[in-house]
Amino acid sequence: MAEIKFEKAAKLKAKPDVSKIGFGTHFTDYMFEMDYDKEHGWHDARIIPYHDITVSPANTTLHYGQAIFEGMKAFRQGDKVVMFRPMDHLRRLNNSCRILDIPPVDIDTVHEGLRKLITTEKAWVPAKKGQSLYIRPFIFATDPYLGVSVSSSYTLLIILSPVAAYYAHGFAPVKIMVEDTYVRAVRGGLGEAKTPANYAASLHAGLVAHQKGYDQTLWLDGVERKYIEEVGSMNILFKIKGEIVTPELDGSILNGITRRTVLAIAKEWGIPTSERRISIDEIREAYTDGDLEEVFGSGTAAVISPVGVLGYKGEDMVINDGKIGSFAQKMFEHITGLHSGELKDTQGFVEFVTEM
Repeated sequence: MAEIKFEKAAKLKAKPDVSKIGFGTHFTDYMFEMDYDKEHGWHDARIIPYHDITVSPANTTLHYGQAIFEGMKAFRQGDKVVMFRPMDHLRRLNNSCRILDIPPVDIDTVHEGLRKLITTEKAWVPAKKGQSLYIRPFIFATDPYLGVSVSSSYTLLIILSPVAAYYAHGFAPVKIMVEDTYVRAVRGGLGEAKTPANYAASLHAGLVAHQKGYDQTLWLDGVERKYIEEVGSMNILFKIKGEIVTPELDGSILNGITRRTVLAIAKEWGIPTSERRISIDEIREAYTDGDLEEVFGSGTAAVISPVGVLGYKGEDMVINDGKIGSFAQKMFEHITGLHSGELKDTQGFVEFVTEM
């Protein structure tokens, strides 16, 4: 494992009142950084003071978008600091590396660097339930070159941001619009990677949904425009006649860590689950027949996001009378209970980092 250097900051920042700040607006005193070039591979792992970065105007990421990222969280559990499934996130980072032709990182070195960074910044981890320290690892190409080609140099950074509870005003259902005009991704493309391009591709449809009174967009497949894929920033799951159903991983949707967590916990509870192709017509039929019991999204930021309204072709399907379903409620409370330490972790999702 590579040595991880440390550079002390000349001055530390005042810590904000987390309950009064938005998502990703304040950042801690330090960040982790590591570089790649063909001669040295990934090298010079270091924890350094948080600072702005300088890139060439010809930086290849700015022009051609060769970049990836992850999002995970650290939590306070009394006098301990823990992370939730960090190795799964780092493995997924390397999968995104594969898709974007970025050299894979040594996961053990990055993991150790992340642990040291969190230990250094442990005073920034908020104490209240629902609050967390958001962790953003990302890699971007650094060649100063306008030719369209794979970069030969990269930088990996990890920055940290304290965030308030996602549902500041209470756990509540959202309105989702099924998008049948625009396309976010197709199989064989970038859909499976956590890359800025996928989020850029979702922005316009999201604005259209907001203009029509919906909170987010639910994407259909890019070929037949009939099979459900994912929401703009979450995976999507349905409870149909007692079974939890979610679209299969076919290369066009993100292999969500919270999605995996939901399926694992549901199985532990003895609730049937399936990952398969599911069409919007099947959902409409289940709704008409009274078999569609719940719809909810899953993701790192919100954990669980119950869907109260699903809009498609001018029709609003009101799910569970617009109320939070019992399964979504129980799952949200269970996962956040694992975060806070109020519930016992039986599946090894929670990793101890340090004492306060």
